[in-house]
Amino acid sequence: MKRFCSMGALLLLLPVAAGPLAAQVTSAPNATPASEQTTAPAPSAPATASPNYAGPMDASRYIIGPEDSLQITVWKEPTLSGTIPVRPDGMISMGLVGDITAAGMTPTALSTDISQRLKKYIQDPVVTVVVLGVNSKRIFLVGEVGKVGPVVMTPGMTPLQAIVTGGGLTQFANSRHIYILRTVDGKQQKIPFNYKQALKGGNAGVSLLSGDTIVVP
Repeated sequence: MKRFCSMGALLLLLPVAAGPLAAQVTSAPNATPASEQTTAPAPSAPATASPNYAGPMDASRYIIGPEDSLQITVWKEPTLSGTIPVRPDGMISMGLVGDITAAGMTPTALSTDISQRLKKYIQDPVVTVVVLGVNSKRIFLVGEVGKVGPVVMTPGMTPLQAIVTGGGLTQFANSRHIYILRTVDGKQQKIPFNYKQALKGGNAGVSLLSGDTIVVP
């Protein structure tokens, strides 16, 4: 049985730590007076923030990656809603529509894609995509830092910020010879990082990419 709703697709990207921060796009070809419109309720904020949450992101710019965690809500369709992980192959699975490519898409684009697919079963579906956990955007710290291991990469994160997130340098660290290992086209590059210049607020000339390894000798 088809359900009817006067609203178009509602797109949201919500920062987990602070509750819903809506970036919404509403399409209503046959608009009705405001007094007669029915507004889709925004999904409630998760009870706790994901430990892998990377901060507020732009729904139209953040690129979903493998192993990210998504909350997908179809208004008034609880059986189609839930927390869905992005598989290593970049796909997600949903009822009615089956497997969908999520990796490489923005939350906005994914919402639109799901809405289009659901129109075969629901008229004017209202779809919400929320990035709950960022697991695909990580860099790694090794060597003389407080905490060795992966660090969730926030938008615009610098090497200095990553080192601070990892607990900073130990007393045995050689700050003059810090470098970044990056794999490009199957080849590993060694990129020097000027730690002292970065501390002074200068431009160290290095932007991090997902998968980089910061080595602190």
